[in-house]
Amino acid sequence: MGVRIRLSDRLERAAGLDRVVEPLQQVVRKLPPGGVRDALHGVWLGHPVHPVLVQVPVGAFMSAGFLDALGADGATSLIGLGLAASVPAALAGSADWAEQHEQQMRTGVVHAAANSAAIGLYAASLLARARRRTGLGKALGYAGLAAVAVGGLLGGDISYRQAGGANHAEETPHLVTPGWQDLMPLADLRPGEPAKAAVGEVPVFVLRDADQVFVLANKCSHMSGPLADGELSDSVLTGGGEDRCVTCPWHGSVFRLRDGAVVHGPATADQPAFATRIEAGIVQVCLPGAG
Repeated sequence: MGVRIRLSDRLERAAGLDRVVEPLQQVVRKLPPGGVRDALHGVWLGHPVHPVLVQVPVGAFMSAGFLDALGADGATSLIGLGLAASVPAALAGSADWAEQHEQQMRTGVVHAAANSAAIGLYAASLLARARRRTGLGKALGYAGLAAVAVGGLLGGDISYRQAGGANHAEETPHLVTPGWQDLMPLADLRPGEPAKAAVGEVPVFVLRDADQVFVLANKCSHMSGPLADGELSDSVLTGGGEDRCVTCPWHGSVFRLRDGAVVHGPATADQPAFATRIEAGIVQVCLPGAG
């Protein structure tokens, strides 16, 4: 375990990988914004869709190896399924990867290289089997499975140790005291200008807009970006009209101010949104589900 972590640490610090990361990031960011990219991120699902999609190719490749070991039929069909399912999984993973921190992207590019090697080996295995070179096909399949394992180890490292797909605002309800509490004087808020404050240990983004005060957790759920430094905008609602939104300055996630809902990714988890009221000129807040 310690050796694997040390190797991963080296990948995170390998600045030489940036020569590969930067041009690839530019290519991936050419994916159509809006609905296509949001779908690949998993906005519709509420968490990254890439881990869900990879279950199909990994499961198919592992099952093919098991059937090969038993000398049973069906491995060729499973390899074909795995190769086909790798396409949407790779697209979703690439979309997430292009909106991560540089350390995660360095590990991610090696993760992608391992998976690309696996796809090449399995494609060669499929070709060998079509030519009735079964022994070579099995050997290439096992080599592909080894590459899948390496890619999986690195993918797990990005997801868990580096928190690449985690909700970075998840702890907010556990750190906030339940019930209403004072935040700040209303007079300290300039209309239309974002402000920073804190509810206990939790930093929050505050905006006074006409007769309303919006309060969200300041750490973006995607990668902890400071929402108070982001841009304000209006988002067109499905049923007509507009809703006030804030865009994270780090990776461009867009959140609706009235309820913290994700309007556009790469964030997939909604931003914790506080209920607000004014009592004797003091803005008071309450976070639903706190405690």
